[in-house]
Amino acid sequence: MADAPRVSPIIGLVVAVTAVSSGAILVRLSGAPSSIAAFYRVLFTTVPLAPIAVWRYRTQLAAITRRDLGFATLSGVALALHFAAWFESLAWTSVAASVTLVQAQPVFVALGAWLLLRERVTTRMAVGIAIAVAGMVAMSLGDLLGGVLVGPRPIYGNGLALFGAVMAAGYVLAGRSIRQRVALVPYVVVVYGICTLSLLAIVLLEGHSLTGYPPTEWALFVGLAVGPGLLGHTVVNWALAHLESSVVSVSLLGEPVGATLLAFVFLSEAPTLATLVGGAVVLGGITLTATGRGT
Repeated sequence: MADAPRVSPIIGLVVAVTAVSSGAILVRLSGAPSSIAAFYRVLFTTVPLAPIAVWRYRTQLAAITRRDLGFATLSGVALALHFAAWFESLAWTSVAASVTLVQAQPVFVALGAWLLLRERVTTRMAVGIAIAVAGMVAMSLGDLLGGVLVGPRPIYGNGLALFGAVMAAGYVLAGRSIRQRVALVPYVVVVYGICTLSLLAIVLLEGHSLTGYPPTEWALFVGLAVGPGLLGHTVVNWALAHLESSVVSVSLLGEPVGATLLAFVFLSEAPTLATLVGGAVVLGGITLTATGRGT
């Protein structure tokens, strides 16, 4: 553990989860294409970090090996696909379903680590994965079978959110070994830089304009970078130096709860019973998976 910080890590986590929870609402408030919102979120998150990386970590940046750069590229592309898929999912399904399903990445990290890295899956983790998958099925099919839908194409939107969770897991798995050798700031600047270029390619392939958006859209882009980006994930990474990873992982399950409440307040979007029940099951499964290592 690092030296005791001036600010309580628990308070930091509360700030981080609140900031991250605002991401889905800001995306829904934006009228820009989802890939544009994703592109500017990552770009505006990277810009203030890049000079710090160059000024304070130039030696570590220069020492990144070709192999690590390859894994960083995989990590950055996976992160770009995560953002692109998740932002798009919010146009088709409810905030509650999208945020809950995309938060299932610990389940896919556990599966990927078992398949690719030969890491052991404990009994508790296996049970957690099974419960989370059951909850995902309940969320994706419950509203459709019940005849009450939130979103124009909830099954499609849920599928995009799940794909976003898989890509987030790929981002974590690809970067896991690199973080053991490279400090946080140079690592995220390289990965975010690759992510930004990947999202730029997606934007250009889709034929969207990079300019011409009203001031409210630029404010939302900056809000996505400052809120969920810098105050959210950056503070989470800071908290990892002072708290157990399981505590931090489980605390992030507050994001679907916070996003659902914010969607109800600001978007008048009330989740259906199937979404609430299925979401609770998913969160329970993720909790078991995230805390099951070594059990």
